[in-house]
Amino acid sequence: MEKSRKILVSTALPYANGSLHIGHMVEHIQSDIWVRFQRLRGHQCISVCADDAHGTPIMLAARDEGITPEELIARFYAEHRRDFDDFNISFDNYHSTHSDENRELVEHIYRMLDKNGHIDRKSIVQAYDEKEGMFLPDRYVRGTCPNPDCGAADQYGDSCEVCGSTYNPADLKDAISVISGTKPVERKSEHLFFRLASFETMLRGWVGRLQEGIARKLDEWFDSGLRDWDISRDAPYFGFEVPGLPKHYFYVWLDAPVGYMASFKNLCDRTDGLDFDTYWKPDSDAEVYHFIGKDIVYFHCLFWPAVLHGAGFRVPTSVFAHGFLTINGQKMSKRRRTFITARQYLDNLSPEYLRYYYAAKLGPGIDDIDMNIEDFVQRVNSDVVGKLVNIASRCAGFISKQFDGKLAPKLPEPDLYQLFADAGDRLAELYESREYSRAMREIMALADQANRYIDEHKPWQAIKDPARHAEVHGVCTQGLNFYRALIIYLKPVLPGIASASEDFFNSPPLNWDDVSAPLLATSLQRFKPLIQRIDIKKVEAMLLTPSESKPEQRSVKNEIDIDQFLNVELRVARIVKAQAVEGADKLLELQLDLGDEKRSVFAGIRSAYQPEDLQDRLTVVVANLKPRKMRFGISEGMVLAAGPGGEDIFLISPDTGAKPGMRVR
Repeated sequence: MEKSRKILVSTALPYANGSLHIGHMVEHIQSDIWVRFQRLRGHQCISVCADDAHGTPIMLAARDEGITPEELIARFYAEHRRDFDDFNISFDNYHSTHSDENRELVEHIYRMLDKNGHIDRKSIVQAYDEKEGMFLPDRYVRGTCPNPDCGAADQYGDSCEVCGSTYNPADLKDAISVISGTKPVERKSEHLFFRLASFETMLRGWVGRLQEGIARKLDEWFDSGLRDWDISRDAPYFGFEVPGLPKHYFYVWLDAPVGYMASFKNLCDRTDGLDFDTYWKPDSDAEVYHFIGKDIVYFHCLFWPAVLHGAGFRVPTSVFAHGFLTINGQKMSKRRRTFITARQYLDNLSPEYLRYYYAAKLGPGIDDIDMNIEDFVQRVNSDVVGKLVNIASRCAGFISKQFDGKLAPKLPEPDLYQLFADAGDRLAELYESREYSRAMREIMALADQANRYIDEHKPWQAIKDPARHAEVHGVCTQGLNFYRALIIYLKPVLPGIASASEDFFNSPPLNWDDVSAPLLATSLQRFKPLIQRIDIKKVEAMLLTPSESKPEQRSVKNEIDIDQFLNVELRVARIVKAQAVEGADKLLELQLDLGDEKRSVFAGIRSAYQPEDLQDRLTVVVANLKPRKMRFGISEGMVLAAGPGGEDIFLISPDTGAKPGMRVR
């Protein structure tokens, strides 16, 4: 009997400003399979995650929508939780980095690092967007990679996606601001730096527990020299303010991995007998694992263990990195109709299909996996429906109709069943090492063997002879025990089918060791279909974008008739005054003269016009629009403009001969 283990597992935190897609689900399904396997083996395996809720992108996205960052992250938190639940991802806790637990832990870690001499304060030169009035995060600067051996164009300000080099935004060639499209200037600011190089000896010893490909990449970074890590950002920024350093905030990449600890602490505070320190103290015998994508290895395999060690916590037992997902051999693309959100998938297909397909493709390495749509349909229909579920459906009817729903008291071929039971040790090794694709092949080989057994004994023919009914009873009992063994082995991958099968067997939740003894002389529930074949029409529906899903509809929404249109009162107005709206990137507040009255209107034209350039310009206003209360005040109408957007927004010219108050027809 294997000794019970205490295991804590985390997955990378989804960013709280966008929907989940099936690329995200590669990691979360991979992790969930491993977690469910450990629980099935009798270990205490806790799975935590959270939304990554801080940073400039969230601040800007909320500003563009005219809402607070807190409102934005709350919306995506609810959406992410719903999608994970519907994919049967079994988190013990799903939290947010914008939480009291995370703030307390980040501040504690920072103070410990500072106390232990691992923090420097430096005056640095940063990219500054004069048009937007803000320092630019690394990812908001793009340009040409400074590595002389690379020179790739259109790269981020912190790292090159082509050669993997890391650098400062100032090192980029031909740099531009992603926000405004203008060339950044350089400005000084005081920042906090974590002395990463001080931990090189510790890190070199730690990386031996990582995947071979990841360890090789880390050796390259060691050889090129570890740089101090900037852990603070200037206001404006959505995050946690640094204690003692006003208008400076902890960089999102410091508080995001702390979110693993914070989510676990939130769970501990709500769970009797679950102790935070038991898992995070330096001498802990518990195990801590992080599942991540290969694109964030630098943060998780250098910065994170060094930060933990420097602050007096244990380092992770290991970090498991995986590759990216491609669809039909290419990156996901909205144009090619292969960008599939989690909800888009779930609205059309069972999560069990994708869980099995990913398991059949995933190994322990960092290679990318491809979801070929044709192969996806064929493999799921062949393996899950045609092989696995087919075993149960071929045998269950005979047990129900001919033998009062009760299994035989013994197996006709116990030695053959023992082969299935003996496969458990080998399959456990494959699950443990994340060799899922090999495990699926071996399980399906057993399914083939079970189906051959049924084919050889042909219970549909034997049942015609009353003298052979006992034989049929034994054959179908043997077949259903084959199925039960296989469903135990596949329970981490197919939890929905496993749960329905437990109901069919009148069984409590099955554990890994239950395969050692067959189920005999037991009454079963009436068999119900466990899963349907994938309908290609539903796959096609999934691949359609919302606008393409109903091609018979026109693209114009909420059409009005001519009578409704004639009720719209359009009038010419002169702009008396214009001013920027604090806290809104796109809005200007306009004071309008309509000839016989004055109006105040908010208009989203800031990207095209400076306020001082609008005085005495003319515009067209929807004059009979009901006043609308906005976060910034009351808007008493709507300004009309033309153009594709951005800087190309056009009001009517002041020399057209139009006069304030004039009606427009």
